[in-house]
Amino acid sequence: MAHFHISASSRVGCVRTNNEDMILIGSELLRNDVYKTSFTTKADNRLLLAIADGMGGHNCGEVASEDSLTNLRFFFDDLPLNMTEGNLRQAMDNWLKSMCLAVEAKGKEDPIYRGMGTTLVAFLYYGGQYYWVNCGDSRLYRLHQGELTQLTTDHSLSNVLGLKTHSSQIVNCIGGGSTESYIDMANITGEVESGDTFMLCSDGLTDMVADEDVQALLEKKADADMLCEAADKAGGYDNVSVITIRVD
Repeated sequence: MAHFHISASSRVGCVRTNNEDMILIGSELLRNDVYKTSFTTKADNRLLLAIADGMGGHNCGEVASEDSLTNLRFFFDDLPLNMTEGNLRQAMDNWLKSMCLAVEAKGKEDPIYRGMGTTLVAFLYYGGQYYWVNCGDSRLYRLHQGELTQLTTDHSLSNVLGLKTHSSQIVNCIGGGSTESYIDMANITGEVESGDTFMLCSDGLTDMVADEDVQALLEKKADADMLCEAADKAGGYDNVSVITIRVD
């Protein structure tokens, strides 16, 4: 049994006029807001924490991020608790396909929504196991014994080409005109230990604040809103959303 202290924050930033990010904490959807809660794991309960970054430059990215997390919340709540890991992975793949079809259908119904898309990164506690899920370039990090590690892999053009510089051009997302979207998923049950901190974020944080500075803030017990504030102080060129999970 573990106990989590969870904080979340989502900001528009200092340049953009609307926030296309969306956060999901259990059943709570957040945008332009802060939130704190706690959670104790049990064999028969579940937890879903997620960030969706509506695609910058696409029409109505804020709609894609909100629709995706709303849909994901109901999907996750309806899962039976006795699913095997393999069946859970298949269910997530099926959810992604149906979500992509829903985003595409919305674009066909109304041209204003055509081409909208979103990333997704999520932390799941389900059936006594811990998982992460990723589609796009939003990230999950783990701070463990003084070392900050990115657990997810960016689905970005620079990563595909093996470049060291980060590119905002992504090659995988929900919607965005993509017909071959996919989800990365990993079981990290053996990597969740007392004293660890996990952090989910949109690229509005990592494009503005270096990993070593993020680590320094996390080591000082900074909450999600403090991390968002650091991104804004660095220029706030994009929307920024952060979730922190401190494990007791």
